[in-house]
Amino acid sequence: MDREWGEQVKQAAEIVAASEALLVCAGAGMGVDSGLPDFRGPEGFWNAYPPYRRLGLDFHELADPDWFSRDPELAWGFYGHRLELYRRTVPHRGFALLLAWARAKPAGHFVFTSNVDGQFQKAGVAEERIHECHGSLHHLQCACGCPGPAWTAEGVTVAVDKSTMRARPPLPDCPFCGRLARPNVLMFGDWSWQPQRSQAQALRLRDWLDGIEGQRLAVVECGAGTAVPSVRHMSERMLARPRTRLVRINAREAEVPEGQVGLAGSALSALEAISASMPGK
Repeated sequence: MDREWGEQVKQAAEIVAASEALLVCAGAGMGVDSGLPDFRGPEGFWNAYPPYRRLGLDFHELADPDWFSRDPELAWGFYGHRLELYRRTVPHRGFALLLAWARAKPAGHFVFTSNVDGQFQKAGVAEERIHECHGSLHHLQCACGCPGPAWTAEGVTVAVDKSTMRARPPLPDCPFCGRLARPNVLMFGDWSWQPQRSQAQALRLRDWLDGIEGQRLAVVECGAGTAVPSVRHMSERMLARPRTRLVRINAREAEVPEGQVGLAGSALSALEAISASMPGK
């Protein structure tokens, strides 16, 4: 461990320990230590899903709601495989560390994440303490525009041919109108996403933030890059609040505003280092 890293870890530990409230902000890099694939760039995506290399389709092109009308077997092949992957994945130890810190805060905690994988819930964070700003793959909605609300994907399975990454019928259907269902996830150019579930989460987060006005708030950001900057924007927006400090953990993009702490490393390695450096350890 070099001196600079050690000093930054010590500062991060002091920020977390001194805070009265904790906001965890997480992007896709949070799940890499759990074995989830890194979709950074087409090569990373194609290494995880070789059939799409043959089709010349990258993540951005597949995460397009139009596929559900143009080629629903292709659409559900992509999302059905990811749903089963997320169900099988065990959250890494960093989630438990964050949860332990969060539960010790007298003013409470919240999670803001762009991830749709449900890993924070699986790790034990209460549903009402999470804002999934891009929705959740564990919830579905109608793909055909009927007004029914989103519903849980619990019990829904999608058979996928891994050689072609195409789903085999029957595909999930809407319980309200009987037509095709899709994940309740915000895709690229997605005008049909039903945001009500995420909006309700956003209101709970806003109410919590209003309720901790004046408290010392630590923002711990994990694995949130600049390509889709939703999480970074949230973290840095929090710095306008008095008595707020930011700890940013990112393997490639750890730069921070002046006076904040950036740790260049994986989520798990940095969180374990912070834990080991907590005052009193």
